[in-house]
Amino acid sequence: MKILIVEDNEILSNNINAYLKLKNIESKQLFEWKAANYELSNNSYDLVILDLWLPDIDGLEVCNQIRKSWKNIPILMLTARSNIKDKISGFDSGADDYLTKPFDYEELLMRINALVRRNQSIKSNNITLDNFDIEININTKKILLNNKEIHLSKLEFNLLIYLVKHKWKILSKELLLDKVWGEYDEFGQSRTVDVYIWYLRKKLGKNLIKTVRGQGYIIN
Repeated sequence: MKILIVEDNEILSNNINAYLKLKNIESKQLFEWKAANYELSNNSYDLVILDLWLPDIDGLEVCNQIRKSWKNIPILMLTARSNIKDKISGFDSGADDYLTKPFDYEELLMRINALVRRNQSIKSNNITLDNFDIEININTKKILLNNKEIHLSKLEFNLLIYLVKHKWKILSKELLLDKVWGEYDEFGQSRTVDVYIWYLRKKLGKNLIKTVRGQGYIIN
């Protein structure tokens, strides 16, 4: 595994780099987008750890540029911002996951491993949830539960895929409404999300999607 760290806080960058080295993960540190852009253009990486605040450009714009030029590389965004609107902005810009500072380094490693595994699986257009005996083919939209095909509606499938692509992350109802249904306001119909989560649990098992009270839903 090879990771690019783009973080202008030298102390934090050094700490992340040192921790990854301890875990036998190859990593490179850069402190501005100009250098990172050159590095990505000339070398292959499995994941980018990206600070939202960079000295030469806004991190959201960096996300956009990475996603346009390197569509498949996962982006783990680091930021001090924690409100839902900022998270939505990060995901809209192309981030795959969002970790709020300060964070635990074991959680950082968990997020990295999950994103890299997910990306490797998605590249083959097949996702396997071994704990639940579920296989998903993204191209054909075919879902097998215990080798038996399960039929989902378009919205059910899109909701499931979004949850799976953000496995290990708690997703709020507001975020799911915005990303799956394409509509969110302060009066968002959160009950709609509850209903479709219930549909998925009924078809794929009650333990697949967990509720985190007051925060949202998660697959882990």
